[in-house]
Amino acid sequence: MTSTTYLGFPRIGRRRELKHALEAYWRDPSQQAALLATAAGLRQRHWQLARDCGIEVVPVNDFSLYDHVLDHAVLFDVIPPRHRAGFERDPLAGYFAMARGSSDGHALEMTKWFDTNYHYLVPELQAGQSFRLRSDKVLQEWREAGAAGHRGRPVVLGPVSFLALSKTVDGSDPLTLLPALLPVYAQLLQQLAEAGVEWVQLDEPILVTDLNPALTQAYRQAYAHLAHGLSPRRMLATYFGACDLELAISLPVDGIHVDLARAPEQLEPLLARLPSDRVLSAGIIDGRGIWRSQPVRVQALLQTLAARCRPGQLWLAPSCSLLHLPYDAEQEQELALDVQPWLAFARQKLEELSYYSGSMRGEPLAIEALRAQRDVLAARPDTAGVQRAEVRRRVAALSPQAALRRSDASHRRVVQAESLPLPLLPTTTIGSFPQTAALRQARARHRRGQLDDADYQAVLREEIERVIRFQEQIGLDVLVHGEAERNDMVEYFGERLEGFAFTRHGWVQSYGSRCVKPPIIWGDIDRPAPMTVAWAEYAQSLTSRPVKGMLTGPLTLLQWSFVRDDLERSEICLQLALALRDEVQDLQKAGIRLIQIDEPALREGLPLRAAEQSAYLQWAVHGFRVTAGGAQDRTQIHTHMCYSQFNEIMAAVAALDADVISIESSRSRMELLDAFRDFDYPAAIGPGIYDIHSPRIPSTEEMAGLLQRALQVLRPGQLWVNPDCGLKTRDWEQLRPALQHMVEAAHQLRSTLAQP
Repeated sequence: MTSTTYLGFPRIGRRRELKHALEAYWRDPSQQAALLATAAGLRQRHWQLARDCGIEVVPVNDFSLYDHVLDHAVLFDVIPPRHRAGFERDPLAGYFAMARGSSDGHALEMTKWFDTNYHYLVPELQAGQSFRLRSDKVLQEWREAGAAGHRGRPVVLGPVSFLALSKTVDGSDPLTLLPALLPVYAQLLQQLAEAGVEWVQLDEPILVTDLNPALTQAYRQAYAHLAHGLSPRRMLATYFGACDLELAISLPVDGIHVDLARAPEQLEPLLARLPSDRVLSAGIIDGRGIWRSQPVRVQALLQTLAARCRPGQLWLAPSCSLLHLPYDAEQEQELALDVQPWLAFARQKLEELSYYSGSMRGEPLAIEALRAQRDVLAARPDTAGVQRAEVRRRVAALSPQAALRRSDASHRRVVQAESLPLPLLPTTTIGSFPQTAALRQARARHRRGQLDDADYQAVLREEIERVIRFQEQIGLDVLVHGEAERNDMVEYFGERLEGFAFTRHGWVQSYGSRCVKPPIIWGDIDRPAPMTVAWAEYAQSLTSRPVKGMLTGPLTLLQWSFVRDDLERSEICLQLALALRDEVQDLQKAGIRLIQIDEPALREGLPLRAAEQSAYLQWAVHGFRVTAGGAQDRTQIHTHMCYSQFNEIMAAVAALDADVISIESSRSRMELLDAFRDFDYPAAIGPGIYDIHSPRIPSTEEMAGLLQRALQVLRPGQLWVNPDCGLKTRDWEQLRPALQHMVEAAHQLRSTLAQP
């Protein structure tokens, strides 16, 4: 017999109920009870959904009000001193202050969760850090599930991954804190065991990365310590690729979860070494991709597993938490009929697991469901639009020269300085401005046919002019049109390209209440017409100051979409690059002198293993260079990257050959610039000095201080001044003073630098 389970579920709800409850509480703290009731209701609904899909054991403590890593920081009392007093006064308000910032201080740094588009909050540690168990969230949610009749398995981020994913504020090694942390983990496990918990899931995703000797020793030390004393049975969970099998199997745990969707090659060596008393949780279907699994592939895995595992030794599960998927594909009744049957969102993944488990028991309904799924997927390659001959011919005909600018960076710098005279420390923003309620309502009315094209275009023109006038008023040097016409930086372009499909309810959590609705790349990519030129041209007509053309880069369009699984990602990236290359050419013809090609996903897509990184960076950089390769010398190419750890990819960032790069750096207090100093980055850099993910309004003095730190690393002629990211998520009331302070800070330093 096999058991079915899963590692985690989307938190936000079928209709983003958590997002709406969070934002209501942030506006009015008296809504705390409503927020907590919504959260409890979502947990109950998700557990019941899993039971209805035939799942036998549900995870608990995978739910979070904001972020699961932040939850563990609170669980172990890792509260930064600047937030300690506020947290003690009001733990919920203090929790969100750590996530979003407050008058007590800036928020925790935020970065990508491995190679996903989910952002986690980075715990702050220091030498001599003390830990204590201060929350009973894990136990309470297990009891909550049990009271509703569900078999629950608590999910806890493992001790080594917790430390490895944290940062120290004093430069010390986080792993030196392991001896202080382990007794608190042991206390938690004892608490769970005494309550009657049978299994606990210890997530150790760091095991799929390249481990140095210190990490290897930390794992041996940690799990030897946790093997003593009272504890539930321990399931060591790895995901996002192949784990260090030799190490994982050697650890004294009761079970191991492995990702057999991304790394099926680890099955045979795992089965050859797995002790007979060790449970195997087999991640047989992709927990991150939205496509239905191929029954032929999965059933071959199941045959091997059934032949080699003893009764009761095998669990079936997705490869990783379903956090990274939309909720339910059955909500998408407006999708093209050809595409919808190919999709499996979180609910469908659980149903698939039940079918595979049933097929192993010979259940006719499960066998027939998988046979029908196989037949649907077999017809997919012949669907019109999946392959476009003209697109594939153009990719095949690309020459090496297509990825080259006409002149090198030093020559372009001279040409651009003459054609585009800008002051020292030029000020700009990243692209988007707030999407007001009136603007969103107009877009919704236009989609429903209640506002005709002419009236909708008038609304957009009015908003663009408002944004241009505001930027002129506060004295920005390089303007943007504000992207009033765009619903999302990826979806907007996908809607204007062939080969994309779109959901209405396919929301995925990016961080906190921020949700994205990734489009679906299902066919070959083509650009029927210009996508941004008319709006950029209109904005430029309103002002004598330069206006940037704004494009999302090919890799980010790829990474932030759900990507087809029947074509190499490098090939899809080139198809996107050629479509965007045509857009760059048309923007130039329209007189746009600066073009920003955003690539925040460059670091995110980096494979977790060093052996695979070079090939990825080669095709990712090539895609960007093909996009920008047709730009004239006087056209200044910008790119933007946020929440990236640049150190290991600096050569690739430089190889993009952009004229200006803007990066997130305010939460890290300019620490990210160390990578650019060590590499001696040749182009101009705009390190963000305004954290747009926080409602805090930084002062002029705070921003000036960040710029002064930047000037310890960068030359004055190299430094641009800008926020961390686009301003879409901020209110005008927050944005106005913050940008005014930013411009004032630039002017202060500019006058200082101009003095002899």
